[in-house]
Amino acid sequence: MSNSIFKQNYFEIFSVPVSTAPNLKQLKEKNHQLQQQVHPDRFANSDAAQKREAMQITSLVNEAYNTLKVPVARLQYMLTLKGVDMDGETDTSMDGAFLMQQMELREEIADVKSQSDPLDVLDTLSGDLKNQAQNLVLAFADFYQQDELEKSREIVRKLQFINKAQKEVSDIIEQIEDELI
Repeated sequence: MSNSIFKQNYFEIFSVPVSTAPNLKQLKEKNHQLQQQVHPDRFANSDAAQKREAMQITSLVNEAYNTLKVPVARLQYMLTLKGVDMDGETDTSMDGAFLMQQMELREEIADVKSQSDPLDVLDTLSGDLKNQAQNLVLAFADFYQQDELEKSREIVRKLQFINKAQKEVSDIIEQIEDELI
Protein backbone atom coordinates (compact mmCIF):
# COMPACT_ATOMS: atom_id res chain seq x y z
CA MET A 1 0.00 0.00 0.00
CA SER A 2 1.43 3.35 -0.94
CA ASN A 3 1.48 6.52 1.07
CA SER A 4 -1.09 8.01 -1.37
CA ILE A 5 -3.62 6.81 1.23
CA PHE A 6 -2.72 9.91 3.25
CA LYS A 7 -4.20 12.07 0.46
CA GLN A 8 -7.55 10.30 0.51
CA ASN A 9 -10.57 11.16 2.61
CA TYR A 10 -11.97 8.43 4.87
CA PHE A 11 -14.66 7.43 2.41
CA GLU A 12 -12.10 7.06 -0.37
CA ILE A 13 -9.89 4.90 1.86
CA PHE A 14 -12.77 2.44 2.15
CA SER A 15 -13.88 2.83 -1.49
CA VAL A 16 -17.39 3.96 -0.53
CA PRO A 17 -19.26 7.09 -1.61
CA VAL A 18 -19.65 9.97 0.81
CA SER A 19 -22.92 9.08 2.50
CA THR A 20 -24.81 9.45 5.75
CA ALA A 21 -25.49 5.70 5.64
CA PRO A 22 -22.61 3.76 4.13
CA ASN A 23 -22.83 -0.01 3.98
CA LEU A 24 -21.43 -0.95 7.41
CA LYS A 25 -20.80 -4.56 6.39
CA GLN A 26 -18.76 -3.34 3.42
CA LEU A 27 -16.84 -0.96 5.70
CA LYS A 28 -16.05 -3.77 8.12
CA GLU A 29 -14.88 -6.09 5.34
CA LYS A 30 -12.72 -3.39 3.73
CA ASN A 31 -11.27 -2.51 7.15
CA HIS A 32 -10.30 -6.15 7.63
CA GLN A 33 -8.65 -6.23 4.17
CA LEU A 34 -6.74 -3.02 4.80
CA GLN A 35 -5.61 -4.14 8.25
CA GLN A 36 -4.26 -7.37 6.75
CA GLN A 37 -2.32 -5.41 4.12
CA VAL A 38 -0.75 -2.86 6.47
CA HIS A 39 -0.52 -4.58 9.84
CA PRO A 40 2.87 -3.70 11.36
CA ASP A 41 3.64 -7.40 11.94
CA ARG A 42 3.86 -7.82 8.15
CA PHE A 43 6.73 -5.34 8.21
CA ALA A 44 8.72 -6.90 11.07
CA ASN A 45 11.73 -7.52 8.80
CA SER A 46 11.47 -4.16 7.01
CA ASP A 47 13.55 -1.07 7.62
CA ALA A 48 12.53 1.54 10.21
CA ALA A 49 10.95 3.86 7.63
CA GLN A 50 8.68 1.10 6.28
CA LYS A 51 7.71 0.05 9.81
CA ARG A 52 6.86 3.65 10.69
CA GLU A 53 4.79 4.06 7.52
CA ALA A 54 2.90 0.82 8.26
CA MET A 55 2.12 2.10 11.76
CA GLN A 56 0.94 5.45 10.38
CA ILE A 57 -1.27 3.80 7.78
CA THR A 58 -2.70 1.39 10.37
CA SER A 59 -3.46 4.34 12.63
CA LEU A 60 -5.13 6.23 9.76
CA VAL A 61 -7.24 3.21 8.77
CA ASN A 62 -8.33 2.72 12.40
CA GLU A 63 -9.26 6.38 12.75
CA ALA A 64 -11.15 6.36 9.46
CA TYR A 65 -13.04 3.18 10.32
CA ASN A 66 -13.96 4.36 13.81
CA THR A 67 -15.18 7.67 12.38
CA LEU A 68 -17.27 6.18 9.59
CA LYS A 69 -18.95 3.49 11.66
CA VAL A 70 -20.37 5.94 14.24
CA PRO A 71 -23.20 8.08 12.80
CA VAL A 72 -22.52 11.36 14.60
CA ALA A 73 -18.77 11.12 13.98
CA ARG A 74 -19.45 10.30 10.32
CA LEU A 75 -21.69 13.36 9.92
CA GLN A 76 -19.15 15.59 11.64
CA TYR A 77 -16.49 14.27 9.29
CA MET A 78 -18.73 14.90 6.29
CA LEU A 79 -19.00 18.52 7.41
CA THR A 80 -15.21 18.80 7.68
CA LEU A 81 -15.04 17.67 4.03
CA LYS A 82 -16.99 20.83 3.22
CA GLY A 83 -14.81 23.03 5.44
CA VAL A 84 -17.04 23.16 8.54
CA ASP A 85 -15.00 22.90 11.76
CA MET A 86 -17.07 21.30 14.51
CA ASP A 87 -14.17 21.09 16.99
CA GLY A 88 -13.35 24.77 17.23
CA GLU A 89 -16.98 25.70 17.67
CA THR A 90 -17.76 28.49 20.09
CA ASP A 91 -21.35 29.12 19.01
CA THR A 92 -23.60 27.97 21.83
CA SER A 93 -26.93 29.15 20.40
CA MET A 94 -29.42 26.42 19.71
CA ASP A 95 -33.08 25.82 18.98
CA GLY A 96 -34.87 26.75 22.23
CA ALA A 97 -37.69 24.26 21.77
CA PHE A 98 -35.19 21.45 21.25
CA LEU A 99 -33.25 22.46 24.37
CA MET A 100 -36.48 22.55 26.41
CA GLN A 101 -37.37 19.10 25.09
CA GLN A 102 -33.92 17.87 26.14
CA MET A 103 -34.33 19.31 29.65
CA GLU A 104 -37.68 17.55 30.01
CA LEU A 105 -36.14 14.33 28.74
CA ARG A 106 -33.31 14.57 31.28
CA GLU A 107 -35.86 15.06 34.07
CA GLU A 108 -37.79 12.01 32.86
CA ILE A 109 -34.59 9.96 32.79
CA ALA A 110 -33.61 11.16 36.27
CA ASP A 111 -37.04 10.20 37.67
CA VAL A 112 -37.35 6.87 35.85
CA LYS A 113 -36.53 4.70 38.86
CA SER A 114 -39.61 6.01 40.65
CA GLN A 115 -41.84 4.59 37.89
CA SER A 116 -43.75 1.33 38.50
CA ASP A 117 -41.94 -0.34 35.56
CA PRO A 118 -38.76 1.66 34.90
CA LEU A 119 -37.44 -0.80 32.30
CA ASP A 120 -40.62 -0.39 30.23
CA VAL A 121 -40.29 3.40 30.41
CA LEU A 122 -36.60 3.18 29.48
CA ASP A 123 -37.33 0.86 26.55
CA THR A 124 -39.91 3.34 25.26
CA LEU A 125 -37.45 6.24 25.70
CA SER A 126 -34.74 4.25 23.94
CA GLY A 127 -37.03 3.58 20.96
CA ASP A 128 -38.09 7.24 20.81
CA LEU A 129 -34.46 8.40 20.89
CA LYS A 130 -33.51 5.94 18.16
CA ASN A 131 -36.33 7.27 15.96
CA GLN A 132 -35.30 10.87 16.64
CA ALA A 133 -31.70 10.06 15.72
CA GLN A 134 -32.78 8.36 12.48
CA ASN A 135 -34.96 11.34 11.55
CA LEU A 136 -32.11 13.74 12.27
CA VAL A 137 -29.75 11.75 10.05
CA LEU A 138 -32.32 11.90 7.23
CA ALA A 139 -32.69 15.65 7.72
CA PHE A 140 -28.91 16.02 7.72
CA ALA A 141 -28.71 14.17 4.40
CA ASP A 142 -31.17 16.59 2.81
CA PHE A 143 -29.47 19.71 4.17
CA TYR A 144 -25.99 18.41 3.33
CA GLN A 145 -26.99 17.59 -0.23
CA GLN A 146 -28.37 21.12 -0.64
CA ASP A 147 -25.16 22.61 0.84
CA GLU A 148 -27.11 24.06 3.77
CA LEU A 149 -24.11 23.59 6.02
CA GLU A 150 -25.32 25.66 8.96
CA LYS A 151 -28.50 23.60 9.17
CA SER A 152 -26.43 20.42 8.78
CA ARG A 153 -24.19 21.57 11.63
CA GLU A 154 -27.23 22.21 13.81
CA ILE A 155 -28.45 18.67 13.12
CA VAL A 156 -25.10 17.25 14.26
CA ARG A 157 -25.29 19.27 17.46
CA LYS A 158 -28.80 17.90 18.11
CA LEU A 159 -27.57 14.37 17.43
CA GLN A 160 -24.88 14.86 20.05
CA PHE A 161 -27.60 15.60 22.62
CA ILE A 162 -29.60 12.57 21.48
CA ASN A 163 -26.53 10.32 21.70
CA LYS A 164 -25.81 11.51 25.22
CA ALA A 165 -29.40 10.77 26.25
CA GLN A 166 -29.20 7.34 24.59
CA LYS A 167 -26.07 6.56 26.60
CA GLU A 168 -27.74 7.67 29.83
CA VAL A 169 -30.77 5.47 29.12
CA SER A 170 -28.55 2.52 28.23
CA ASP A 171 -26.47 2.98 31.39
CA ILE A 172 -29.58 3.07 33.60
CA ILE A 173 -31.02 -0.04 31.91
CA GLU A 174 -27.75 -1.84 32.55
CA GLN A 175 -27.70 -0.64 36.16
CA ILE A 176 -31.27 -1.78 36.82
CA GLU A 177 -30.65 -5.15 35.18
CA ASP A 178 -27.51 -5.62 37.30
CA GLU A 179 -29.52 -4.85 40.43
CA LEU A 180 -32.10 -7.48 39.43
CA ILE A 181 -29.48 -10.21 39.16
